[in-house]
Amino acid sequence: MNFATAKSRRGSVLVIVIWAVAIAAAIVAGLQILSFRQAVLGSDAVARVQARWAARAGVETMIAIMEYHTENPDPEDALALILDLEDNSYGTLETGTYDIRHFLDGIESAGPLDEHSKANINLLNSTELMNIEDMTPDVVGAIVDWKDANEDAGMLGAEKSYYQNRGKSYEPRNASFRNFAELELVAGVWPESTRGEDWNLDGRLDPNEDDGEQTWPEDNHDGILDAGLSGLLTASSLTSPRAASGEDRLNLATATSAEVVERLGLTEPQASALLAYAKTPNARLEQLLVIPLSTLSQGGAAAAGGANSTGGAVTGGKGSGGASTQGRTGRSSGGSSGATGGVTQAGPGNLDKAAIGKVMNECTLKEFTRPEPGKMNVNTVSGRVLKEVFDLNPKLVDSLLSRRDAKVTGLTNLADVLDIPGMTPQILSSLAPKLDVQSFVFTITSRGRSITVGGESEMIVTVDRSTLPAQILMYREP
Repeated sequence: MNFATAKSRRGSVLVIVIWAVAIAAAIVAGLQILSFRQAVLGSDAVARVQARWAARAGVETMIAIMEYHTENPDPEDALALILDLEDNSYGTLETGTYDIRHFLDGIESAGPLDEHSKANINLLNSTELMNIEDMTPDVVGAIVDWKDANEDAGMLGAEKSYYQNRGKSYEPRNASFRNFAELELVAGVWPESTRGEDWNLDGRLDPNEDDGEQTWPEDNHDGILDAGLSGLLTASSLTSPRAASGEDRLNLATATSAEVVERLGLTEPQASALLAYAKTPNARLEQLLVIPLSTLSQGGAAAAGGANSTGGAVTGGKGSGGASTQGRTGRSSGGSSGATGGVTQAGPGNLDKAAIGKVMNECTLKEFTRPEPGKMNVNTVSGRVLKEVFDLNPKLVDSLLSRRDAKVTGLTNLADVLDIPGMTPQILSSLAPKLDVQSFVFTITSRGRSITVGGESEMIVTVDRSTLPAQILMYREP
């Protein structure tokens, strides 16, 4: 082998070595990139897990507080539960934080959303639905036909045949709405109306819901959540057999005089008169706000009719609570305080405001068999609901909100608002079938955040606290 051949071989080896080094370097670089990507993905996965469990911790905290107040109620403080939930709406864990808040009436507040702050669509009649802005008669008719028990379509309504003829795979429930989103199945109802800017129905203002026209949905980029109908209506609020004291409500239809005296602190004549009224046809506890108990126990339904004939908006033309005329009465009250003297007349059988409030908080006139659509909580109800859905005088609504905000313990019974300027017993009596001083169903929107990377996770959980343990009615992670 001559010198030239050896030199050529050495050059070839050098090229091979260089290529081998280059290939090895490329492989190492690729492995480094792959490892980095896997590390990032692993870190993101850990962050998501941390954020999810932080959100879960927030939900569990809220449920624990609800169960505590269900087991240990304070009838003298209607805001104890609400304030406790607010105070614990933010928490820090070793690996993350949780934050729970909601929008109502354009205001962001800490804590879960009280479903009793909105009107339950299953309790609203046609007149109240028509009061809602941009609601049309055909949509109202379709909503009523969806939830009524019969299959006869109203004049502008829609029953089974309407949906079948349009190729829909569903038909009206002919029963109460099970959740708010079901409203979007009704003929003529569009998601843009029900959801507004809150496209994921979480009750919070998300970045894509406050960026103008950049991303869906369309919004006005004003920092305020316009929740559409979801800011006014709910289908989640429920009744409960529990009274404000935490005991089961006393059924006056079957109770004894001794039980009434012991439970309510009434005198024997008052207890007897109350039980006598409870046994009359069409008895309603709300009538106590309008007519003295002694009159009700003697005249019963006739006395109620007499109240209507003197201008009280009690029965609304049907003897069922005045829902169809209450808003008009509110508009025409003109600031009058009404004839409240009938409620506090002297006499062994009559009740003062405190006693009336206790009767309404602790008693019922029928056996509780299953949860029914829930009433609004006068301590949390949206002012917009009262003004728009129930067509109440805005000044009266503002006075009501001012009164409840001025009381540290909130309004502990409905009779507390009888002396508000503009409030009459007739208006309150007509509202009372839809008002209470308690809340049992809350929607928790808990947003968890990882401390390490900053990943976020959100849980939306609707909880009914009226039973122990509390029941989860809805759970989702958008």
